[in-house]
Order: sequence, then structure tokens, then C-alpha cells
Amino acid sequence: MFLVGEALVGEGPELAHIDLVLGDKEGPVGEAFANALSQLSAGHTPLLAVVRPNLLTKPATLVIPKVTLKKEVQVREMFGPVQAAVAKAVADCIEEGVFGESDLESLVILASVYLHPDAADYNRIYRYNYGATKLALKRAMEGFPDKKTLLYEKDRSAHAVMGFKVQRLWDPPYLQVALDLVDMKKVDEVLCALPENDHLLIEAGTPLIKKFGLGIISSIRKMRPNAFIIADLKILDTGNLEARMAADSSADAVVISGLAPVPTLEKAIEEARKTGIYSYIDMLNVADPVKVIKSLKVKPDVVELHRAIDAEDTAHAWGDIPALKKAAGKKLLVATAGGIRVDVVKDAVRSGADIIVVGRAITASKDPHTQADLFLEQLNREEIDQYRVMTDF
Repeated sequence: MFLVGEALVGEGPELAHIDLVLGDKEGPVGEAFANALSQLSAGHTPLLAVVRPNLLTKPATLVIPKVTLKKEVQVREMFGPVQAAVAKAVADCIEEGVFGESDLESLVILASVYLHPDAADYNRIYRYNYGATKLALKRAMEGFPDKKTLLYEKDRSAHAVMGFKVQRLWDPPYLQVALDLVDMKKVDEVLCALPENDHLLIEAGTPLIKKFGLGIISSIRKMRPNAFIIADLKILDTGNLEARMAADSSADAVVISGLAPVPTLEKAIEEARKTGIYSYIDMLNVADPVKVIKSLKVKPDVVELHRAIDAEDTAHAWGDIPALKKAAGKKLLVATAGGIRVDVVKDAVRSGADIIVVGRAITASKDPHTQADLFLEQLNREEIDQYRVMTDF
């Protein structure tokens, strides 16, 4: 047996975070248990979990401090409320049947415990570590999370300590606001006016990047730290280099021109995957987008069907969206761009569009906030986290 569990409970400096492994004494966990107990390091001395002095909990549990204990008060907290909480949680798990029919004498637990240097409230330290230990043990025994839960949550959840959320495009349709501007004052005005919404994406347009360089991504990020930002580079050559440049600038996606050679397209897509950003292929002036997608060994995340500004007297670029998605193995988002107004949004979505790219209809309006809201209303999507509460992981 080799089981792994993790849990975070509480708030403030007394917050508890437990990482633990549970396994057989005769296996690798047992060996690690013996090594940890016999090979001590300054500030991280492990201690056996006891309910009270002379009353060891079972399975035998070793409490290992994650944070270096430098102050006497930290040592007292570790050997007091933390040790007692972990031990009592393990003992209560026996009573509650968490271990099932397992032989308690054959098992050992290694519990790595976080204790902030500023933690001071013994009661909270105890209660938070007790709750975190029980939850981590229960999760270990149940194999939490299962594959379904992990895949469901991975793009919905935000890491509590990061301070910002990395947006992923799992809940289309989206509104993408294209900042095809060259006046920084106007960019600031539009960014301040745009509503905060999970379904609103921000594009640093090609003119904007040509005027200010990729540093504009960082400027947008400072104003909208949680935004999904697309760098519209329209890459035509050195695909891997320019995709890496976009990622290094903190962009969430990079745009490649569909007119680029196949090797350039593939290198840019592969580099985007390496760096964890999305790859867009803009099909502006491409005669047969489906043929381009079929020719690629690696497929992009997004294909943009783009009607040029200079050709807005022609039909909207809906194209054959189902055929595009089929050519990409159906794991593809399709964006449509080019003079889109509020009254055609629903037509685009019905045609299969996942991302509606809008520029001047929002950025050149007198009230960008209201205009963006009008487009978002047409998408008819709720905020992603509207009904989630803190206890939903």
C-alpha cells in the first residue's frame, strides 16, 4: 500500500496544510518512516503523533514540520496543538471507519505539516490541523481525486496562494475584445471600462503590438491580472521563437497566421503547448481553412475565421465550422472575427462559433462597458464561479 492525501483547512496564520503518505511498514513508506525518525535535521525534527504523552496513535504517525522551526514558540506549537491534532484525527478516523478492515499495526503514516511562524492561536492551530489531517486521510483512502473530478476541476479552480487565476477556455462561447488600437490612453480607457466577466477575453491586436511591442501584454496584465490575454502576432516564420516570446510576455495565447508554412505552424503550436498557452491560427486570406487543419500533425487550440477590415462588405466568415472541428479531431474552438455587431452574435453561435471577436463595436463606442455587456448577454453564459462556494475545493 502506498496512498497519498492532501488537505488545506482554515485561514490566517493558523491555516493548516497537510501532505501525507500512508503505507505498509514493510514497504517504501515504512522505510521512509524509519529514515525520517532516525535522520534528524535542524528545524525539521519529526515527532511521533501522540494523543497525550505516553499514548501513541495508531497507525503510528510521524509529524514532519514543513517550515523551519526557529523560535521557541513554534516548537511549543508543534509539540502541543499540532501533535495533538494530528494524533486525535488519526484516532478518530479509526472510530469512523476510514481505514476499513486494514491492519492498523501493519501501517504507518508520514504527515508533513505546515505551521506559519506567525501562528499564535492554539485553539485554531489544533482545530485546523485536526480537520486537515482527517480530510487528507479520508482522501488518501478514497484515492481522491478520481480522474473525472480532476479533469472537471482543473480549469475551474484557482490556487488560493497565487493571488490570481489562470483562465482556461473550457466553457464557450466567449467574447474576445480586440484592442486594435495605437493610442495608449485609449487602451487604458477601454481596459478600465470593460466589465469583469469570466467569458470576456482580451486581445492585444497586431497594430497595438507593432506600436508598443510585446511589453504591452505586461501592461494589460497589470490592469487586468485575471484576464485571458491573446497576443495577435500573426506569426509567419520562426514559429517556436515567437510563440515562446508571447508566453514569456505572460500572454495566455498566441496567434499564428494560417498563411505560414506548415513547419512554422507546427513549431508554433508545439511551443505553445510546451509553455502552457493556447495556439490560435488566424485564417485571414486563407482559401481553404479545413485543408490547412488537415495538413497539420499537431492541431491548434483555436481557429479564427477572419473577415478582413478592408473586406467588411462581404459575407461574415462563419465558414464550415463543423468541418473544421472534424478535421481537428473535434477538440477545437472556433473564433469568428470581422465587423461583428450585436445582432449577428446568435447567428455566429448557432453556426458553431465558440469565440466572438469584436473590436471597434466595443473599443470605439462611447460606452465600452455597456457595449461589452450587450454582447455578453447574447452569449447567455453565467459566470463560471457564480454558484461555487469555498467548500467546493
